[in-house]
Amino acid sequence: MTTRLDVAEKRTAATTLPAPRGTTRTGRPARRTSAWTPWLYLLPALVVIGGLLVYPVYQLGLISFLEYTQAQVSGGEPTSFKGFGNYTTLFTDPQFWQVLLATVLFAAACVVTTLAVGCALAVLLTRVRALPRLALMVAALGAWATPAVTGSTVWVFLFDPDFGPVNRLLGLGDFSWTYGRYSAFALVLLEVVWCSFPFVMVTVYAGIKAIPSEVLEAAALDGASQWRIWRSVMTPMLRPILVVVTIQSIIWDFKLFTQIYVMTNGGGIAGQNLVLNVYAYQKAFASSQYSLGSAIGVVMLLILLAVTLVYLRLLRRQGEEL
Repeated sequence: MTTRLDVAEKRTAATTLPAPRGTTRTGRPARRTSAWTPWLYLLPALVVIGGLLVYPVYQLGLISFLEYTQAQVSGGEPTSFKGFGNYTTLFTDPQFWQVLLATVLFAAACVVTTLAVGCALAVLLTRVRALPRLALMVAALGAWATPAVTGSTVWVFLFDPDFGPVNRLLGLGDFSWTYGRYSAFALVLLEVVWCSFPFVMVTVYAGIKAIPSEVLEAAALDGASQWRIWRSVMTPMLRPILVVVTIQSIIWDFKLFTQIYVMTNGGGIAGQNLVLNVYAYQKAFASSQYSLGSAIGVVMLLILLAVTLVYLRLLRRQGEEL
């Protein structure tokens, strides 16, 4: 004799069994998605990106193989095809290697400092009350939203040797921060960190809030210090987020232009504060050597492309681990 309990158990078993392949749980045929369907959704964005990115990159690469001067900018035809001659000229120029080294070191310093400040403030956000946390978030987002030209101009005024308040507070008199090479780089680094740390802070803070509180409480009960909790508990769990913000910071800081150009008046005294982007600008527009400027742009593009490929590979590996 079949009871209502037996009928209920059969219905439960029927609903929990996996549906046959190619059908849904209701027995209807499942819709098959074509392999081209995702590309159809991406097609409008690809068309826009192709128009805004692919063609300029093609023109950049083409000009780097030509002898392109002010006459060609004014409408004249390129006089000759130089092939890799512009790259040979570039790679045999000692100044290029000095600027490349300065760019790498300066970008590395900006990335490390930005990550340190952003992560420290993210941890601080988890330990303060609602009102201070809100004030810090608003102040950080204000720095993030400030245009680069505006922020750079304000920082130059703050450290101005005649009218800036910083020198008065520190008792430095008429010390000029932009005169010396290292002091100018330090001033630009402070401005870059000021406008970049909010991205790291908010992203890492969101990651910390996603960590189960039981894990952090267990580490605290075991006697772990705050530094040990960050190093041994938080950092491994935040590794995917830290990789993302690190690669993004490398890309942003490596192609820095506005802050250096505005705060050092085009690269500093005798070009002592040049980075690759400003160096390319000087070659192309100040010296009318558009071919060399384009060659520098291609080199920067290849370096950033390599960083992006590493970034995508790390994301893919983390996706497989998850």
